[in-house]
Amino acid sequence: MAVDKIKKSKCIGCSSCSNICPKGCIVMNEDKEGFLYPIINTANCCDCRLCESACPSMNYQEPRIYTNLAYAAFIKNDKSRFQSSSGGVFSAFAEYIIDKGGVVFGASYDDTFLVSHIFVEDKQNLEKLRGSKYVQSRIGNSYKNAKNFLESGRLVYFSGTPCQIAGLHSFLRKSYDNLITQDLICHGVPSPMVWLKYIEYRENLANSKTKKISFRSKISGWNNFSILFEFENGTKYSTKISNGNSDDPFMKLFLKNYCLRPSCYDCQFKNIHKHADITLADFWGIQSVVPNFDDDKGVSAIIIHSDKGRKAFELISDKITFKKTDFNKTYNWSYVNSSPLPIGRDKFMNSISKERFEDSYLKLMRFLKRNQIIKKITPKNIWMSLKYRVKHAISMVSKKR
Repeated sequence: MAVDKIKKSKCIGCSSCSNICPKGCIVMNEDKEGFLYPIINTANCCDCRLCESACPSMNYQEPRIYTNLAYAAFIKNDKSRFQSSSGGVFSAFAEYIIDKGGVVFGASYDDTFLVSHIFVEDKQNLEKLRGSKYVQSRIGNSYKNAKNFLESGRLVYFSGTPCQIAGLHSFLRKSYDNLITQDLICHGVPSPMVWLKYIEYRENLANSKTKKISFRSKISGWNNFSILFEFENGTKYSTKISNGNSDDPFMKLFLKNYCLRPSCYDCQFKNIHKHADITLADFWGIQSVVPNFDDDKGVSAIIIHSDKGRKAFELISDKITFKKTDFNKTYNWSYVNSSPLPIGRDKFMNSISKERFEDSYLKLMRFLKRNQIIKKITPKNIWMSLKYRVKHAISMVSKKR
């Protein structure tokens, strides 16, 4: 029952403990916020403590020290680039792995548009793994499946958030030459429960079920990407996201940190050095670093953290257009910083666990507006305003004299 020792605020929901349990007595259950946490059937627990050794939060390992190599890049295949959130470099890696008879793991929508990790063995299904999905992915049995492929000698490419990659390494408990891991620059993972309620809200407005969702549609270009819903009745919903701001309710909640997992506000895996071999991300600011790459079609930032990652990059270099860049100009704020916990976050999450999306969202907006008003009339501001008025009155009296 060692996994019981972890604080809820530190659990990342990676499912490493449930994957490694030899008795199958650990299941991942949703809490009221929609996040998964381990629950133990104590009657079957043999107290082997494998769950403790497999937990990346309880058994934290410092990542390797490596002179990080950084590149700006995009795939030469225009179709793959357009279907991707940034420069399509993930597709270049994934296609190479599949060509070598390997397996690619990544995040995919299910039939209800929840996000889960799956594995793909053919190029036709790679589309499921392309594109950003701003919801916490459920690992399920992916760690166990990856180990089975590795033990059979197949090449495995595993992509995920930094904490999911750390969870995979903790679960495996040894290195594999045939494993390549890739993480991303993570802002934080939103609640699947909030996401499903948002989908329900959109479907009610459209009076139709959802057919397709893209968080990072490039229909208006990469620099002004859009969240896009396509519905079964032929209607669409789309709104632009520019400079980290959006009018879309869900994206506003995500970008302002109101629906993130508790562990995201103090993430252990924000570090210059990473557990992954490769980090992929959008190369925001490319116009000032490599101006001739800025064609508004998407550019990837590639950061290499190991010799294995460097060799993998060299093997796909003929599939991409790339340029070496200064590491310090390649990563963004979220690479090393946790998202700050905003005032009203717990209040909002408690509300939306019981109410409709739109009602909880409006309550939060009213709360934030009241909070802004209160800030404007703090005692210090009142005092400074009064002090100014007294000085002004004295000045006017002096002038009259």
